[in-house]
Amino acid sequence: MDNWDEIRTAFQVARLGTVSGAADALGVHHATVIRHIDALEKRLGAKLFQRHARGYTPTEAGRDLLTVAQSTEDQFAQLASRIKGQGEVVSGELLVTAITGIADLLAPVFADFQRAHPQVIIRFLTDMRVFRLDYGEAHVAIRAGSQPQEPDYVVQPLIRMRSALYAARSYAEAHGLPESADDFARHRFIGNDNLESRAPFYRWLRAHVPESAISFRATEPDSTARAVHAGLGLGFLPVRHAASQPDLIEVMPPQSDWEAPLWLVTHVDLHRTLKVQSFLTELRRAAAGWGAA
Repeated sequence: MDNWDEIRTAFQVARLGTVSGAADALGVHHATVIRHIDALEKRLGAKLFQRHARGYTPTEAGRDLLTVAQSTEDQFAQLASRIKGQGEVVSGELLVTAITGIADLLAPVFADFQRAHPQVIIRFLTDMRVFRLDYGEAHVAIRAGSQPQEPDYVVQPLIRMRSALYAARSYAEAHGLPESADDFARHRFIGNDNLESRAPFYRWLRAHVPESAISFRATEPDSTARAVHAGLGLGFLPVRHAASQPDLIEVMPPQSDWEAPLWLVTHVDLHRTLKVQSFLTELRRAAAGWGAA
């Protein structure tokens, strides 16, 4: 491959977003980076990046190239390790994306993984958007909700997240607690600001609680938890969170149709690489001890 240096350069620009960052990562002059990008775009006959004041953003063609480069770099690194007789060495970046609200579960997994593989740099990405594994945006994704259906993804069940409806003792002292669904309209509830949220307990909330009673709305699980603790209303929290909080009162116990399945997702091109398999093994080992999370 006579243009691999150019592809590696484009990969670093796409990953880091700037010419200077790519130059530092590759140990070359920034003029070399620009020359490689120009040559590759000319060779392919397509623009790979949109240039703007903050740096470089991949075009659709650039994202396609990023996918190929990420897969090739990871597989070449594993091949080099095997050739050198260092098959147990796992190094480089590991990009993991997950839903918000489970960092407390994943942080010990990351710690154990880095202790076993100190040459790995972990990038943990959480966002409202869904990261594209086929564009090289992550090696491993942990997703909630319905099972991902992308044809090039390897999808495995991880755990089911259990939630219940809780109130702070301060709320109960000020407003009491509902004794049945007939009382819901007289209480204050905490909901999600995204009315299209697919979380099963929020679908239940929209179906059973008057919209006027949902008096506080948030987008992040941490904000919801803080609002419940502050006595702003009744809200859904993970059972694992509430179990260690004596100031919380369970208003309604967990229900099976409130459970949210978590899926472990990898791309077929990277699924069998040593780095990804090593992390998946560590994650599954830890998840086995989480119980009904």
